[in-house]
Amino acid sequence: MTRTMQAALLTDVAQFEIRVVPVVDPKPSEVLVRVTAVGLCGTDIQIVAGNVNYNRDEFGQPRSLRDHPQILGHEICGVVAEAGSSVRDSMPGDRVVIDQGRTCISEAMAPVCEYCVTGDSHQCEHYAEHGLTGLPGGFAEYVTVPAVNSVRVEGEVSDELAALTEPLGCVLHASEVLLRTKGRYTLERGVNNRPVRTIVICGAGPAGLLMVQVLRRVVGFDGLLIVSEPNAKKRALAEHFGATTIDPSSVELAQVVAELTEGRRAEMLIESSGAGSAFRTIPGLVRKQATILLYGHGHGGEDLSLLNPVQFLEPTLVATTGASGGHDAHGRPLVYQRALRLIEDAVVDVASLITHRYSSLNALPSAFAGEHRHPDYVKGVVLL
Repeated sequence: MTRTMQAALLTDVAQFEIRVVPVVDPKPSEVLVRVTAVGLCGTDIQIVAGNVNYNRDEFGQPRSLRDHPQILGHEICGVVAEAGSSVRDSMPGDRVVIDQGRTCISEAMAPVCEYCVTGDSHQCEHYAEHGLTGLPGGFAEYVTVPAVNSVRVEGEVSDELAALTEPLGCVLHASEVLLRTKGRYTLERGVNNRPVRTIVICGAGPAGLLMVQVLRRVVGFDGLLIVSEPNAKKRALAEHFGATTIDPSSVELAQVVAELTEGRRAEMLIESSGAGSAFRTIPGLVRKQATILLYGHGHGGEDLSLLNPVQFLEPTLVATTGASGGHDAHGRPLVYQRALRLIEDAVVDVASLITHRYSSLNALPSAFAGEHRHPDYVKGVVLL
């Protein structure tokens, strides 16, 4: 008899339906995970609003939600309910967080593609992603993934905090890319005489707030760290984590940055807001040949001509996505392991980011209907 479960399907822009769908039985190398907590990501918000769609056909064209409803949710914590016949290192009852990406490594393919060989697994030639590219995600009672995509929760950390392993892993990957980027200015001390003295972060949403903590507590950046954010609650959190903040809605951002840096401006800028209008401000915030990380997604409503003055500065443009970073000898993702340990050891504070909790899948429509625009909203988590 086919087993079933409840799932929240996105059937059209901003339209959810709670449906009974089949449980995907695990293959020999897979595990069936009972979902206990799922973070609401800014990418989910963009998909629900119809701004982006990563479920695409072989020619790169988006598949309509009406014809291909999606089960979103990719920041997943859960409990192993069933393990495939060949799985030896995951047991029913294990609490785990999930790497939602299926790659050469997780599918035990041979040969491994050039991206997985270099640890860039989220760019795998055969990449597919639960909750984003059409594979069923965590907005359901169960999700079935390769066993090696599960990372055991070792500490006493709660499920809702563990679910934020994925966004922290993405920020860790971004910070590692910045560390190895060979632009004019470098985060590595002693490499040359042009260290990054000032970093500007546009946006203090969950990504920006995690970025502040990673730069201060993991990377060890001790220079001027400026966060531009109009929301007072988010500014207060950024300041608590070690940033100098500016409200761009009340002052001229470029002028304040110039004053704080004695006219030098920033050698590095991280765009984590996802606001297209942010590109208008970039030329006045950075030095020539600065490094600019494009981290946020969305950027709707603006003309590409905004990039002209950015290009004129000849910056090093960097873009990252996902939590790439290689695998251990068993094929489990190293960045997810590292991110989870940082949460378990309280090196990175994710608890302060969670402002909204939803107790069932039925609450998802209201969660995406505009609550994320509430002044006190930073991060939402669904608890099942």
